[in-house]
Amino acid sequence: MIEWLLLAAAAVALLYQSAALAASAVFFLRTRLAPARPPAVLPPISILKPVYGLDPQLEEAVASHLRLDYPEYELLIGFQRADDPAIPVLERLLAQHPQAQARIEIIGTGAPNAKTGVLDGLSRKARHDVLVINDADIVVSPGYLKTLVAGLHQPGAGVVTCLYRARASSLAGCFEALGVASDFMPSALVAPFAGVREFGFGSTLCFRRADLDAIGGFGAFDMYIADDYQLASRIVALGRRAVFADTPVTTYFADPGWRAVWRHQLRWARTIRFSRPGGFAGMPVTHAGLWALANLACGNVGAAAALWLARCVMGAFAGFAVLGHWPALIAAPLIPLWDLFAFAVWAAAWCGRTVWWRGRRIRLGSQGRIVERHPAAEKNA
Repeated sequence: MIEWLLLAAAAVALLYQSAALAASAVFFLRTRLAPARPPAVLPPISILKPVYGLDPQLEEAVASHLRLDYPEYELLIGFQRADDPAIPVLERLLAQHPQAQARIEIIGTGAPNAKTGVLDGLSRKARHDVLVINDADIVVSPGYLKTLVAGLHQPGAGVVTCLYRARASSLAGCFEALGVASDFMPSALVAPFAGVREFGFGSTLCFRRADLDAIGGFGAFDMYIADDYQLASRIVALGRRAVFADTPVTTYFADPGWRAVWRHQLRWARTIRFSRPGGFAGMPVTHAGLWALANLACGNVGAAAALWLARCVMGAFAGFAVLGHWPALIAAPLIPLWDLFAFAVWAAAWCGRTVWWRGRRIRLGSQGRIVERHPAAEKNA
């Protein structure tokens, strides 16, 4: 009986891997053969970038935003405190690019999610009607804004988000980056095929000010930890579409140890659990490596081999061909091992409702609301 149940689980997992490979191939071919075209007249854009602390990739990330191939845009960099250690570094950087329309703003906020509080202040100071927000460590290519406008110009589009690849130099960080490229990003590409219409990542969100105003501004979701998902889902609820930009961006995992990777992944998992409980419950379907090993242990060698191979092929293609994450190609045979780690995170996510975020332990309520914050001195959380 157990053998047949494991074979059934393997079949479902194999079906998911096939769907993820197909979704990745569709995205790859579309962006190469029929990329989205920006409008003839490019609208001016305001980029809102909230920053907290001096992360290793911050200077490179901000510098990439000062060299964009776009006729008119401004960059607003927001801090919660005037004594943030990143401010002198960025002031020197901006002084080296006097031609850029970029400035630093200090936005005091008492919002439970301070990021949305800073974004709310920046949005009020922004001059343009097309807004782009992204995380502090996001590195972009010169054609970044043209790619976003091309996505926003598609019929019915209300919010554009970007796939992303991660870089790291620690072993734990590289393992997490491999998981992002071979698991999390492919699952995002499958989501629209499964009927999921609302999706958005902190890597990039591009939208119109009119739609932001229609959902109540950033203040409408400053009680939520998953502010990127909340913004995208509320704009989609207006009858708009969420779309992926053709080009991924790059983020950086600041050389975390295994404990920090565990906390990071557990925060993501519990956030998904409270934001989208139905989708979270079905996540083990994606853990092909787990079902491959379980079938191997029961003697289903053929099923185990087929599932392991399918997982390696899908992860390598999505990671390398779609995202340009070359370690996914080199480490393809090890990709199924990520699924064992991901399953452990998934199981642990059911056993509590607190997460570590910016050195604080936060208690989550329904739909991912922040209900309590505890100061903590621990780092790398």
